[in-house]
Amino acid sequence: MITVPRGLVLFLAGLFSAYHIVLGIYSLDLPRTPGPTIFALALYALATVLSLWPSSPMRMGLALAFFNVAVCVVISLLVGSELDGSARNGYATWYVAAVGTLMTITATRRRTALAWVGVGALVVHTIIWAGPAQLLDMGVIGSVVWVTVAVLLARALAKAGRDARQYALAEREATEWQAAQEAHLFERQVRLAQTLRLASPMLRRIIDKHGELDAEDRQECRYLEAAVRDEIRGRKLLNDAVREQVMTARRRGGIVTLLDEGTIDDLDGAELETVLNQLAAAIGESTADTIIARTAGEGSATAVTVVGLSSADARLSALGQDSPEPEVDLWLEIPREPATASALGA
Repeated sequence: MITVPRGLVLFLAGLFSAYHIVLGIYSLDLPRTPGPTIFALALYALATVLSLWPSSPMRMGLALAFFNVAVCVVISLLVGSELDGSARNGYATWYVAAVGTLMTITATRRRTALAWVGVGALVVHTIIWAGPAQLLDMGVIGSVVWVTVAVLLARALAKAGRDARQYALAEREATEWQAAQEAHLFERQVRLAQTLRLASPMLRRIIDKHGELDAEDRQECRYLEAAVRDEIRGRKLLNDAVREQVMTARRRGGIVTLLDEGTIDDLDGAELETVLNQLAAAIGESTADTIIARTAGEGSATAVTVVGLSSADARLSALGQDSPEPEVDLWLEIPREPATASALGA
């Protein structure tokens, strides 16, 4: 994209506006009295400085736009009142180009309606003061053309800006979609590779035995099935240490459930390993019958919550309790930041 420095544009606009002031000063001998013309020059200079102020926003303030229109009307009346409309006044009609320049600046700064009002007032004043024939000789038509071009350019640039933003948004969305697809593809490849690594030995054993498995092999298949489910549901809750401790807990008869809700996707590297190592240690040390490890909610300071449940003592049934409830054997909250986990264990 080719851009023009704003400072350069303001400098050129200020230089062009100053040229009209020079013409007005040069022709001060033509008006009947120079006082109104000098006052008009001062008003025009003030309006130009305010309109070209470097720190001003792109869209001109409404009050300044109305002030510019008022300046156009006032300088036309002040200068015209000191000149003969039926004569050729030369550079003494500097205000015509000045009004065109000021309204062009106003239109460029996105106040097109008021810019039209300003040049319209110039046209009406010229027709009343000097007659329609002077519109071309005095350059009024040229001022109208300047504003027209400024309005068209402003609209074209605004449309180009909107289109550029839409294209940028579409490109960003396409990039995000592509990144998401690549991430999903990579995730599938990783999960398939892990599943293949887990299941290959058993699949070869099934082939070797022609599908005739004993009770021990069938139980091992159930463990592998649970491990595959862990790869799908556990996602980032798994590393080698967690996998080992989960399998050990299952082999002793425990039920282990890992649920990753996606709230630890921002953890990586050493932080994630610290969390997973604490999770592996908690599973390995627990003797609970059921262990549930789940990522905490969005915005929580906790990364993973681990709950261990043990069946109630069967001897309580002998005391008259019909349906003993499971007891909480372990409650562990593993924080996101490296710190001591808060735990409740039996």
